[in-house]
Amino acid sequence: MNRSFFAGVLALAFIMAGQNAFAQKYQGGLVDKSIALIGNEVIMLSQLESEAQLLRARGLTVDRTVRCEMLEEMMTSKLFLVQARIDSLTVNEANVEAALEGRMNEIYSSLGGERQTEEYFGKPIYKLRAEWHEALTEQSLIQEMQRTVSQNVPKLTPRDVEKYCKETPEEDLPVVSTKYRIRQIGLYPDREAAKVKVKEKLLELRERVVNGEKFSTLARLYSEDPGSFSRGGELGMAPKSVFWPAFSDAAMALKVGQVSQIVETPDGFHIIQLVERDGDKFNARHILVKPSYTTEDRTRAFNKLDSIRNLIVADSISFFNAARKFSEDPATMVNGGLLADENTGSSYFEKDQLKPTDYAALRTMKEGDISEPFESLDNEGRNGNTIYKIITLDKIVPSHVANYKEDYDDLTRVIDMKNAEVEIEKFIKEKQKTTYIIVDPMFEGCDFRYDGWIK
Repeated sequence: MNRSFFAGVLALAFIMAGQNAFAQKYQGGLVDKSIALIGNEVIMLSQLESEAQLLRARGLTVDRTVRCEMLEEMMTSKLFLVQARIDSLTVNEANVEAALEGRMNEIYSSLGGERQTEEYFGKPIYKLRAEWHEALTEQSLIQEMQRTVSQNVPKLTPRDVEKYCKETPEEDLPVVSTKYRIRQIGLYPDREAAKVKVKEKLLELRERVVNGEKFSTLARLYSEDPGSFSRGGELGMAPKSVFWPAFSDAAMALKVGQVSQIVETPDGFHIIQLVERDGDKFNARHILVKPSYTTEDRTRAFNKLDSIRNLIVADSISFFNAARKFSEDPATMVNGGLLADENTGSSYFEKDQLKPTDYAALRTMKEGDISEPFESLDNEGRNGNTIYKIITLDKIVPSHVANYKEDYDDLTRVIDMKNAEVEIEKFIKEKQKTTYIIVDPMFEGCDFRYDGWIK
């Protein structure tokens, strides 16, 4: 298990109290007791064992060494939590709810569903949700406190970065992965015809619900939402801000049990049944159906892309101008097909940042090569829409040791992270000295990273 503080705290999952049984056996059949006190924050043995139980659900082995590491992560987190409460920090409730839904779906997938989850943890879902919501709220406060501490890091100047490069031994400088700059020409299938078919299918399903069939049964059979179809399309209580505006507006306008008309979002097309509403939160079932395309769509697009590719290869038109003239991808067509990261604006991508289909097409290409047509996905919605394209490999930057001239942004991120870690460790050591801390003797033999836990 990674003992890095950042990895440990950010990976901190859930602090769940009161489990019925533990795999670890303690002397005298001990089930629960307080094992650490950090300020006024208590850590219970049951919380540690619940964390261990969650790791085992993911197939990981949890021995005493791992438990010691987990306990130190929990105590470290409590230091930040105590200070966050003193500073009256707050969290974004919508983000907490979204994280809760994501974790619930992850656990359902790992264990096989709601019933199996209840059996595994020995509690009903509503209690687990309440406990995990509280834990995620604490986790958000901890992360907000970390960000606050990290803000003490002074802003870097170009001279700072240059000095770092000169004074750091080459073997200690970061290695920059191979990066690719790509242009593309994308064509979409006949989306209007596909939309008509989807709407016809959803209208039929809606009519079946109106005529008495169970919405949940039809969701299990026909919904294409991998996160909810196994639960009969049920999404769980969450703030409306978690969903696409069109989806939440339609759901909030319904009465309990009522079924919506067809709703379009970037994910596809839905019909929605309201289960419960409470202020700005609601629980709903939905059936998601996405447009699907035919072999004829693919063949037609590939033929056109082949023709465009031939024009470029024959020097009748440049790839840049062909993208501006023929591409149907609004995100890249105006820039001559150049792909750019939506968050950073960078036009260079590492392998893991590319869609698997795109990397499969370019991995054997050289600069200036143009791929054969292939099917991929755009960046719309959570999973993307079908798009057919050709790409050209504009430039390859091979993997290399970072240098000031070519990798200023990468180096800045590395230095900022190192400086932030120094501030975080400084905070931990200072708070260990000024915070009332008690660790149960049963864990005093742990090889903790920080010395200040045992006083």
